[in-house]
This record gives sequence, C-alpha cells and structure tokens, in this order.
Amino acid sequence: MNRIEVGPADLAASRFGLAPLLETLNALGLAAGRVPPGALRPWVERARPRYLAIADDPAVRALVFLRRRHGYMADFISPPPARPNLTVAEQLATTRATPLDQARAEIARNLAGLPEPDGVVRSVLDAPDMVGRLATALETAWDALLEPDWPVVRSIVERDIVHRAGRLAAYGWAAALDGLSRRVRWRDGAIEVDLRGGGDTAHRLGGAGLMFVPVVFSELGLAVEPGWPYTLMYRARGVAALWESREPSPGDALAKLIGRTRADLLRLLADPATTTWLSARLRVSVGGVGDHLAVLRAAGLVTRQRSGRSVLYRRTAVGDVLADAP
Repeated sequence: MNRIEVGPADLAASRFGLAPLLETLNALGLAAGRVPPGALRPWVERARPRYLAIADDPAVRALVFLRRRHGYMADFISPPPARPNLTVAEQLATTRATPLDQARAEIARNLAGLPEPDGVVRSVLDAPDMVGRLATALETAWDALLEPDWPVVRSIVERDIVHRAGRLAAYGWAAALDGLSRRVRWRDGAIEVDLRGGGDTAHRLGGAGLMFVPVVFSELGLAVEPGWPYTLMYRARGVAALWESREPSPGDALAKLIGRTRADLLRLLADPATTTWLSARLRVSVGGVGDHLAVLRAAGLVTRQRSGRSVLYRRTAVGDVLADAP
C-alpha cells in the first residue's frame, strides 16, 4: 500500500497534466501484445496493422521489450509531465537530453526481473547512442499509433480533467478521488494507492501538490521518483469514444427533426463538454460544432458556462426531454 500524506497547501498546488510519451509507450505495449487489451481491444485491433509496419525497427523492438505491466519502467522513456499541457515534442526533447549514465542506470533497473533480451534488443540498449535511438523509436511509435488518434485521445483526457478538477476545487480530496479507481481512496488525511507488488511505502507531498494524469492506454500508476513531481495516473472516463461508431439509425426521429449532427451533439451533452471534445468526438471541425451549438442555444436546448479556462456546454431541461425521447 502506498500512502501519500497531504498538507493544507497541497490542494491548491495540485494540478492536472497530459503525458503523450507515456500514452505512446502504453499504446505500443498494447498493440504489440505485451499487455492484455481488455476494454481497449477494439482500438488494438484497428491499430495492429500500423504497429506491424514499424515492428521490425530494432529500437521499437527494444521499447516493446522494456514495456512491462507491473514494475518499474525507465523514467526517461515514459516521463510524467513536469507541468500541464506538455506537447510530445517537448517530452521528446526531455528524453533526448537524458545523460547516458542516467539512462543506463534506469534501463538496468527496468530490466530487473525481465528475461534476457535477444541480440537485436541488447545491441540497441548497449549502443553509445542508445538514448537518441530510443527517443527516435518513441517518435516513430507516436507517428504510427498515437498521432492519428490524438485529437480524440486528448479530448477524452481533457473532458476527464474538467470533471475531476472541478470536483477537487469544489469538494476537496475525497470527492476528486471518488470513482477514480477501486484501488485509490482517501483515508485519515492521506491518499492510499494499492498497486500490485508495490509494497508498503509512505510519502509526503510537502506543499508541492499532486500531479493527476488521466490516461487512455493504461490503468492505475503512481510515480514517486526523485526529481519528478509526484504523479498519479489513472484511466480516464469515456475511452470508448476511440472506436465507437456514430452511424445514424434509420428510425432516428430526432435526427430527422433537427439534423444528425445536432442530434448527436444534444445526446453527447448528457454531461457538460467543451467544443474541442465535441469536435473530436464527432470528427467535425471546431467551427462547425460551434455553429451547430449556436443554433441549439438559440432554440433553448443548450446553455454554456465558463469553467476556468474552458467553456462548457450542457443541455437545458428542454434539451433533456428532447434528447431522451424515444
């Protein structure tokens, strides 16, 4: 059991972030079959041909070998975000700047408990340009697996952030952690995280706050390594948006009445959402979504409200009746 003690200043100092490289490494592990796909099987089946196109790259093979479901993975290839809104280019620059001695120490720790790598993987890990080769392989995996789906992935994560950050700010730790995972709970002024094989450890935030990182391609994780912000990674809500089809139903009376896109928007607004999330979810431009929302708002079916830096749209009571009608 990991126990993270928090103080009065930690609530205000806590923040949320995106981790593109962590998502890339996890997606690579899923596509390569290193991790059971679980609920993400529809995405894995769709992404498998893209993975096979890069699978023979020796450095990609090395990344796949290093991916493990439980246990330590080298920090420099899966860095938690040092601040919110990091781009993949910024994270790749951090990876490439890793000193070779540090990278070799992290790789040795990563390899502990794994079988001996084959000659191709070992040649990459022993190479003097190992850091650069693994960084390039991460970029290759990003381009093949994540970049095509990143607008939807990002929208899923950002929607989760809006939801959970609102709960943290309004109600505190217990509300923010509620529903995050069955293995995370708030007890006696501390966050308890039950990780498989994690042992019993105690940590103190000390006013630095906690970095929350919702992810799509992995489940619960905790990073408490020196030199990095304490980071709690958890599965974002709504990952099925990656593969769900929104084909129209022949008998969709609401779509016939107000149009398919506006009907889809109204149904998606069962929970508040931003135009960015709606755009990614429907594969419609942000401008197009905005135009449709303006019509729905003028008709009294949706309303909007600012939440921090985001503008959230939600259904009105009339919109609820119309969207829920048979």
